[in-house]
Amino acid sequence: EMLRSLVGSEMCIRDSYTRIQECKIVSTSDYKSDALEAKEKLDSVSPTMCLAKWNQTSLHLPTGLTNSCYHPPLHKIDPTKLADNPAALHNTAEKLEQRSQMLKGERPEGCSYCWKLEDTGEMSDRQYRSGEPWAMQDFETIRQNPIDERWTPRYVEVNFNNACNFKCSYCSPQFSTAWGKETDTYGSYPTSTPHNAPEHFQGRRRPIPNREENPYVTAFWKWWPTLYKNLKHFRMTGGEPMMDVNTYKVFQYIMDHPKKDLHLNVTSNMCPPDKKLKTKYYNMAQNICMEEKVEHMMQFVSVDGYGKRAEYIRNGLDFNYMMDNVEEFLERIPVRNSITFICTYNNLSITSMDKLLEKILELRTKYSTTYQRVWFDVPLLRQPAWQQITMLPESYQAIHEDNIKYMQDNSGEDNGLHIFKDFEIQKMQRNLAYWQKNADASTQNKKDFYAFFTEHDRRRTTRFLNTFPEMEEFWVECKNANG
Repeated sequence: EMLRSLVGSEMCIRDSYTRIQECKIVSTSDYKSDALEAKEKLDSVSPTMCLAKWNQTSLHLPTGLTNSCYHPPLHKIDPTKLADNPAALHNTAEKLEQRSQMLKGERPEGCSYCWKLEDTGEMSDRQYRSGEPWAMQDFETIRQNPIDERWTPRYVEVNFNNACNFKCSYCSPQFSTAWGKETDTYGSYPTSTPHNAPEHFQGRRRPIPNREENPYVTAFWKWWPTLYKNLKHFRMTGGEPMMDVNTYKVFQYIMDHPKKDLHLNVTSNMCPPDKKLKTKYYNMAQNICMEEKVEHMMQFVSVDGYGKRAEYIRNGLDFNYMMDNVEEFLERIPVRNSITFICTYNNLSITSMDKLLEKILELRTKYSTTYQRVWFDVPLLRQPAWQQITMLPESYQAIHEDNIKYMQDNSGEDNGLHIFKDFEIQKMQRNLAYWQKNADASTQNKKDFYAFFTEHDRRRTTRFLNTFPEMEEFWVECKNANG
C-alpha cells in the first residue's frame, strides 16, 4: 500500500554520513560502503536477512496496523496480546513468521520492493537500512536470539492520529480526516476498483478518533518508558502531528527526560490550520534543540513537487506558506536540527522536480554553514497504481535523467555543504532503474488515472491541464483509453 512514505516515509539522516555533534560535522562516510559491509554480514546469516524486520517498526495506532519499514503492506496488531506484552505492537505473529523466513533464506512476499530492486542488480533498502548504525548495533544479539516476542526496536515511527487538513491525491481516510469528510460527502472515486469508498473504512478499518479509547495508544504509552530507553530514532507521522496532542506529550517527556543519543524526527505538512499550533510546536522544538535535550531533531517536510504542481498533488498545501515556515524553523532554531524534504515520488512529481532541486540547493547555500541542515529524499510511490512513475511514457525518463545530471553537475566535495551528495544521486538513479525495469503501459492504469483526476478536478475545483499543461499528450492518451 502507499502506507509508507508519509509514514514516508522515510529516510532519516544518520550518524554514518552526517553525525551532528556540537553543531559541527565531525565525520562522514560513504553511505554505500556501509550497505556493502552490511550485505556481507547479512549474507553470513542468509541471503534474505534484513535487520529492519527486527530493529525498525511503523505503528499506525488509529487503525491498529504495523509494518517494519515502509515497503511491506501494513498488517493487523492483535489487541489481545497487548495487555501482557505491549511490545506486541511490534512483534506481531506476521513479523515473527517473516523473520523466520528470512533466517531460512526465503523471500517474504511483502518485501517484494527490495527483491525486485535486487533482481535488477541494484542494492536495495534491505542492505542500506541494515547498514545504518541503529540497525547494525544489535546484529550479534539478533543472530543469537532471533525469535524474541519482546524485542525492543531502535527505530520507531508512530502515527497516533489521522487528523489532517490535507487531501493528498495518493492518501486515504486512514491518514486524513479531510479525506474522510470528502468521501463521506461524495463517496468513492470512480476508478476500476472504487477508490477510498467510505464503506471500506468501517469496522476494523475505521480509524479510531482521538475522542474514543484506543487500546493501541494505551499500549504504546505503557511501552513508552521501556521503548524510550532503547531508542536511537523516534519519528512521529500522521495525519498531521501538529494537530495531535500526543506530539506535545512526547515533546514534554523529552524535555523532562533528556536523551542525548536520540534522533527525534517529525513529519509535517508545515501548513497547520491554526497558527497557534505552529507557535506551540516551534516553542517546544526550540527548547528541545537549544537546551540539547536530544542529539538531533529532523523536521521532515512532505512536498512532492514545486509550486502549484505540488499544491495539486497535496490538496490543502499553500506552497509559499510552507516554505516560509521552513525558513522560520531554520532561522529560529539554529542548532541541533535539520530539514528533510520528503518527496513521495509519483508521476506528477516529474515535471517540477527540477525547480524543487534548485530550491533545495538555494536553501543549502543560505542555511548550511557549519553542517548540512537541508536534506531531501525520494521514496517511490507504489500505490495507487495509476500514480506510479512506471506508467509514464519513456520520454519522461529523459526529464528524470536531466535532474540526475543537474545533481551530478552540482556535486563534489570542493563545494562543501552546498552540493548534492552521492547517496542522494544514487537514490534518484535507483528510482530510474526501478522505473526502467518495471515500466507498465497498462491501459487500465491509464483509465484509472483519467477517471481519478477528472473526479478530483470536479470535487476540488482544480484543473489538471491548467496545472500540468506539459502533460497534455499523456492526459489525452489516458482520456482516449476510456473511449
